Amino acid sequence: MCLPHRRHSRQHQLRLQPGHGSVILGRFIAAAPVPAGPTWSKVVGMSNTRKIAVIGAGLAGISAASALVEAGVDVTLFERDSAVGGRLGDVGKPDLGAQYFTVRHPAFRQATREWQQRGWIAEWSPRLYHYDHAHGLRASADDIQRLVGIPDMATLAEHLLGSDPVCDSEIQQIQRTADEHWLLQTADGTQLGPFTGLVLATAPATAALLLEAAPQVQQDVARVRMRPCWSLALRFANPLGTVLDACFVRDGPLDWLARNNSKPQRPADELWVAQSTASWAEEHQHASPELVASALQQAMAEVLGVPLPEADQVQIRYWPQARPAEELKWGALAAPKLGLYVCGDWCLGGRIENAWLSGRQAAKAVLDK
Repeated sequence: MCLPHRRHSRQHQLRLQPGHGSVILGRFIAAAPVPAGPTWSKVVGMSNTRKIAVIGAGLAGISAASALVEAGVDVTLFERDSAVGGRLGDVGKPDLGAQYFTVRHPAFRQATREWQQRGWIAEWSPRLYHYDHAHGLRASADDIQRLVGIPDMATLAEHLLGSDPVCDSEIQQIQRTADEHWLLQTADGTQLGPFTGLVLATAPATAALLLEAAPQVQQDVARVRMRPCWSLALRFANPLGTVLDACFVRDGPLDWLARNNSKPQRPADELWVAQSTASWAEEHQHASPELVASALQQAMAEVLGVPLPEADQVQIRYWPQARPAEELKWGALAAPKLGLYVCGDWCLGGRIENAWLSGRQAAKAVLDK
């Protein structure tokens, strides 16, 4: 039986004190234009006996599920974690995951305009800098539109999901039946289904474990390498003596710094987020949170050029699969004869926009079958 999802119940971060084109055989789905609004209205009202399971309630899974629901498909969305949104982070917490997003694809632009009208997202125009050892801090304003969820990044996933239920279940095995349906088995041995189709919207390592029924797709997914990131949040009693709001860091352990409270509709407290490079995170994947926090704080002080006071609160999170190592152009993957589809930001090289696009591509493949 599928239990209601506990959307806000578990903290994942540790706390420290103080404080390629279309292929006939169906492996790759090209990243073609996808509609952004009520995407599949042409089939609404038709007799639809399809029951689709979507495994993974990150942005790609939510995108796929919502497009299918709009088309009148019976969808069940599964998520093993106690919060939806994946790397968008945790609702009500600092933005320890995705920091902002940009828009390139017309369909995604249409969608984000609607989100902005609904008050789900807003533009963030930080005082932007770059840093490297040779030149130090340099102002680097640009004309890129950066968007953020409000009041935090994670809440965007909640808005997109709406009232659609999410099943709080970890799917450990999938099985193809003789009558061409799918059965799912949870971690506690419960069997769920049958489903006529299945969308895997998980990290590639997780998807690969479930794809024995589709060995070619499994082989493709298994070769995708993801890279990690350490993310640190520091809350201070008073503002730091620096004019910058965000910084791309080119040397040292840091990749990114941001004054979280410079984003719209955030609490006024002085709160900074520091994120490591993938290489540094790989080298320190087994390091203690205390060691990582100390090293990133030292690097942050060097970049800002000011001494850091003791933080009132320190939060740290390790993202083992933060970003793909290479920029793929798959859109989504499919074994349509099996009714099996795979999506995720990693199918298109990372980024929030590509998570949404990949989910829509998977949904379109389901509906086109």
